Amino acid sequence: MDWAPASVVRWLFASEQGASDRLISRWIFLRALGLIYFSAFFSLVFQIRGLIGPQGILPANEYLQAVGRSLGHLARLWFAPTLLWLSSSSHMLLVLCWVGMLASLALVLNLWPRAMLMICFGCFLSFVSAAQDFSGYQSDGMLLEAGFISLFFAPPGIRPGWGAVRPPIRASLFLLQWEWFRIYFESGIAKIASGDPQWRNLTAMDEYYQNGPLPTWIGWYVQHLPHWFHASSAYATLALELGLVWMLFLPRRWRIVCFFIVTPWEIGVILTANYTFLNYLVLALGFLLLDDRFLVLFILRKWKAGLSQHDSSPPEKTRTWAETSGLQLR
Repeated sequence: MDWAPASVVRWLFASEQGASDRLISRWIFLRALGLIYFSAFFSLVFQIRGLIGPQGILPANEYLQAVGRSLGHLARLWFAPTLLWLSSSSHMLLVLCWVGMLASLALVLNLWPRAMLMICFGCFLSFVSAAQDFSGYQSDGMLLEAGFISLFFAPPGIRPGWGAVRPPIRASLFLLQWEWFRIYFESGIAKIASGDPQWRNLTAMDEYYQNGPLPTWIGWYVQHLPHWFHASSAYATLALELGLVWMLFLPRRWRIVCFFIVTPWEIGVILTANYTFLNYLVLALGFLLLDDRFLVLFILRKWKAGLSQHDSSPPEKTRTWAETSGLQLR
């Protein structure tokens, strides 16, 4: 690689020099992101009018009026970037949810992914910016971050298929992996920096399944396991969040091993408590640890053959999947 500044910039930001070994993991992640967006908008359909509607708990129109009185015309848009400036009626709130759901379904179906990501991001940002106390959750910020970065991560075109001609921009791939790393590592730092002695003496998990957010029936059974299990879980949690996730920066074999450790762990968290869509987002981001050389082992032969054929770009500009990923399939 040429280390001249211009070459480095092109390597990081030019799709033509993108990460051609992440076509499959990109496809998986974007489909999962569409499902996560859909779950968020679907749940809001039944809640949004009661939360921030004109007769809701914290009406968005009153909040936006207060922001408008305090800030100038442009400053208010920066402070609260939301389409609800146009209207904050109950009908407008439902339109945001339904448009977001339709766009997220189109994203799942791989229809015009960049445009659908823009719509999903705009609709969800519009809610978060006006939801006040109902949008102060880590999951909301993490979804917005992943959604924004994915605008540059997704392939262009109406039916891009695997997007072999336009592989993922390396900078966007790294930023999504960095988000995955931060979610884990900062959680571990927060546990230690909080000064809570329960994490230091490994008793934090003894009561976790009673105090966690909306514990499941599986969590009830796990709660009754002996202390040694909970102490081991507390130690393993700290080891994973503060140590194991650094394997992201090691060679590919280490990243694959990391994936097969953190993924079952994340599934265990999902089965015992409810952190809304945050854990599903972390689960989806984890697939970006894997490259196509590994994931191709689980792809049907007919899909392998179509990795380049399904691309919406002209045939003469289409490279085979083996060329873009560096693999020679026989």
